[in-house]
Amino acid sequence: MMVCPVRDCHLPLVREERRVVCARGHSFDVARSGYINLLQPQQRRSKSPGDTPRAVAARRRLHDRGVTAPLLDGIAEMIGAAASDVVLDAGCGDGFYLGSLQRRAGFEAHGIDISTRAIDLAARQYPECEWIVANADRFVPYSDRSFSVVMSITARMNPAEFRRVMRDRGRLLVALPAPDDLIELRGVGRDRAERTVESFAPQFRAVNRHRVATVAELDAAAVDDVLVSIYRPMRAQPVEAMRVTFSLDLLLFQLC
Repeated sequence: MMVCPVRDCHLPLVREERRVVCARGHSFDVARSGYINLLQPQQRRSKSPGDTPRAVAARRRLHDRGVTAPLLDGIAEMIGAAASDVVLDAGCGDGFYLGSLQRRAGFEAHGIDISTRAIDLAARQYPECEWIVANADRFVPYSDRSFSVVMSITARMNPAEFRRVMRDRGRLLVALPAPDDLIELRGVGRDRAERTVESFAPQFRAVNRHRVATVAELDAAAVDDVLVSIYRPMRAQPVEAMRVTFSLDLLLFQLC
């Protein structure tokens, strides 16, 4: 299922004890925590692409507080994953959503993110899933029609690659920050749902749409974690405890 990320290769990768290797001899080590780094030098714009360690840690603390549990429940209901599914989370971050859903449903789970720090944390937290460092904006390092479910949760999207790796009767879940997401901290956001549906329209059709939201009473430390996780750590006034809205627009697609 996993394929070599080297340009013009894309042969199947075979897993050995501490590495994966293709028939042409391209080899990639398995990290101590269990993830595989398939990111090619030309696929990154900096030495440490993706979320910063500080942002990854802040987001994980919010998950551990239970702040995002209602969002997870909404995603689980929308996607309806079963043990027979094979699921990809493209832009999985620290793996909270994929790992939590996998533990609920028992499906085969694969997560991709460009941040080595996030994937390392995911591999340590959810060892039952497969975790890969890669740039899904460029190439998803899996063979055609590998997945029955593809998820993109507040991450960048690659419709062509999602289509390539999805099975004919598969489904795609896209989660977008809703206009009222974190409204207390950054004001009203854009409604991106219609534009997203249009961007997927040539290859996917929208079959369901739902907004899931929750309001959490956060202490000052948690508010600071929210700001760090969205890369807005500086404020004109000291951070104080406050009520914060978390809101996602969930879009479910099927192939046209």
